[in-house]
Amino acid sequence: MAAPDLAPWRARAEAALEHALPDPATAPQRLHAAMRHGVLNGGKRMRPLLVYATGTALGACEADLDAAAAAVELVHCYSLIHDDLPAMDDDDLRRGQPTVHVAFDEATAILAGDALQTLAFELLTTAPQPAERRVAMLAELARASGVAGMCGGQALDIDATGKGGQSVFSQVKSHSDPLFPLADLERLHALKTGALLRCAVRLGALAGNATPAQAALLDRYADALGLAFQIRDDLLDIEGDAATLGKTAGKDAAQAKATFPALLGADASRARLGELSAVMQQALAELDADTGALHALARQVVERSH
Repeated sequence: MAAPDLAPWRARAEAALEHALPDPATAPQRLHAAMRHGVLNGGKRMRPLLVYATGTALGACEADLDAAAAAVELVHCYSLIHDDLPAMDDDDLRRGQPTVHVAFDEATAILAGDALQTLAFELLTTAPQPAERRVAMLAELARASGVAGMCGGQALDIDATGKGGQSVFSQVKSHSDPLFPLADLERLHALKTGALLRCAVRLGALAGNATPAQAALLDRYADALGLAFQIRDDLLDIEGDAATLGKTAGKDAAQAKATFPALLGADASRARLGELSAVMQQALAELDADTGALHALARQVVERSH
């Protein structure tokens, strides 16, 4: 079976983002320009694609998915702007371009991230959905973005960085503690990376009025996808180069981050990728829907080279 063409959805997401972002000619021009620099810069648009793939699989029309697709990507782009700041990962390169704080300045980058986050929630309030469904979408995005999701995972990642891989989940540690347990590392990244990917799937499921059984299968798929995405990202950090990745390579090891290759080794990390791929395929096989695009996105995550 030929892989579905995802390019039209990617173009649709770009158009929705362009429409949502403020006019760069209006004041404050510098902030507006920084917001656009952080969003309209050639991202893979994995999260909007997941919204479209999930929603259309369940019968939703594309127009009903545009707001959710753009909103989840705006939150993702805000997180990248803040992640690159000197106080965080301190990176100069993102998607092959200077990061926002380098292209503009640190204060403008902070404001740009803040503005993109709030714009995402404003955009979701305009989604062409019944009011109760819009509220459910807002709740999903809030949970995935906050302390129970992306921000919480980032805080755990900061706590673990440079500490020899020790677990940060126990309040009581001793010098005899083992290295970061796999379950703790998977939990960290289920929050930091997986929560927003799962949110994208859940937003599509809400727009498609998924049944409880369908929602459970989609959650199983999304949870595996989020871990697979992070493992592949960790592997690319040690195997790729800046020109291919569009960001600085080798920073995880340089900063002594808790990563899957650091804990398991590269070969075992690839084996874990294979296990997660099987979980995704099985979940989709049980889903009573057209899952061609979701299969394609799973393959894209597992096999990606940048």
